[in-house]
Amino acid sequence: MDRRSFMRSSSVATVALLANTERAIAEAQGTTPATPTPRARPGVSRGGQLGVTTPNGGSLPLREVNGVKVGHLVVSEFEHEFAPGLRVRAWGYNGSTPGPTIEAVEGERLRLYVTNRLPEPTTVHWHGIILPNGMDGVSALTQRAIPPGETWVYEFDLRQSGTFMYHSHYDEMTQIALGCVGMIVVHPRRPQGPQVDRDFVLMSHEWKVDVGTSRPDANEMTDFNVLTFNGKIFPATEPLIVGTGERVRIRLGNLGPMSHHPIHIHGLYFEEVATDGGEIPISARRPETTCLVPVGATRTIEFVATEPGDWAMHCHMTHHGMSQMGHGLPLLIGANMAQVDRRMRSLVPGYMTMGTAGMGGMADMRMRIPPNSLPMRGGPGPFGTIEMGGMFTVVKVRDEPDAPNAGDWYAHPEGTIASLASAASMQADGVDPDAT
Repeated sequence: MDRRSFMRSSSVATVALLANTERAIAEAQGTTPATPTPRARPGVSRGGQLGVTTPNGGSLPLREVNGVKVGHLVVSEFEHEFAPGLRVRAWGYNGSTPGPTIEAVEGERLRLYVTNRLPEPTTVHWHGIILPNGMDGVSALTQRAIPPGETWVYEFDLRQSGTFMYHSHYDEMTQIALGCVGMIVVHPRRPQGPQVDRDFVLMSHEWKVDVGTSRPDANEMTDFNVLTFNGKIFPATEPLIVGTGERVRIRLGNLGPMSHHPIHIHGLYFEEVATDGGEIPISARRPETTCLVPVGATRTIEFVATEPGDWAMHCHMTHHGMSQMGHGLPLLIGANMAQVDRRMRSLVPGYMTMGTAGMGGMADMRMRIPPNSLPMRGGPGPFGTIEMGGMFTVVKVRDEPDAPNAGDWYAHPEGTIASLASAASMQADGVDPDAT
């Protein structure tokens, strides 16, 4: 979907969700909702500042009531699709995981209603936000947990700007693992630093989903096999479309549950400009191509996109760029499995041992797989199958980023694609074609 279509469809969805939210808040308050204030155009926050884009998601509708920004989060179980062919029963906010991005401006006061539709109690912790202790959302320490079926309210002032998160703080092992997480963006009251042309929000997450099942394993500690950006795995991750020469901000969040993620972007370098603790002084910034995002932290990076193309963006832990791999396998590279294959085919026609010459070709073989699974599938690219999956997306740098075809594959200028070398050119350059 191109950016224009995405913004148009997001606007329609936001209007519908806003109406439902207002009705739910009115029921919780026992009042009639006030007349909503005019909403800013998509992509622009109140005060004229650039709003954020959440690929595969959106921002929580907020309405102003007597000077307070009011929103509503409903935490429940729902069916969630990581990519076509793989669906699970997840827990999260407003029917999505991560939940909608909460986007506001420094100095505003938030009133957030939380309705619990889970089968157990819950709370919401506003991760990184400085607020009164009783609004911090830690079960039994700062509040009683919200029982199933009840709606509670949190209210606090936003005293600092930056990138933060929200998540359950009751039965954290289960509720966070099943998807009760989201991002918070607080814009500064007065814009700071160089003007940014695009502002994206990406939250990583990790899941254990056994092949053929639909319930993520919340008890897993080490062997995660579905790694997501904003709740999706490639090829379902929406690309980040930006303009050549534009300054781009990406806000990265990680609520785990167990792994850190070195996020690497091809074709450019960036600077880390902030953490969830605040701005990084200019004197402490340095150029990077990989940003380590620890569990329970946010990192904000900025760069100027100078080179047009389709640039990969992914976690550089190699297993995190795959989908539903089985990790309990023996090492088979270089093994002669012909005799084993013959014996197995007498029991399972068509059987073939995988991995004796590497795993890269498995995505093209399209072998039969169990229902509700995507092991080693990857997705289509302009030159074949992109065998990566999982925590992988594409930064599309375009001269005309808002054109209807900006989301298409990049058209490389002639002579700028790696190609088969000829023997004549190798000899002319003194390269031995028979070297081993």
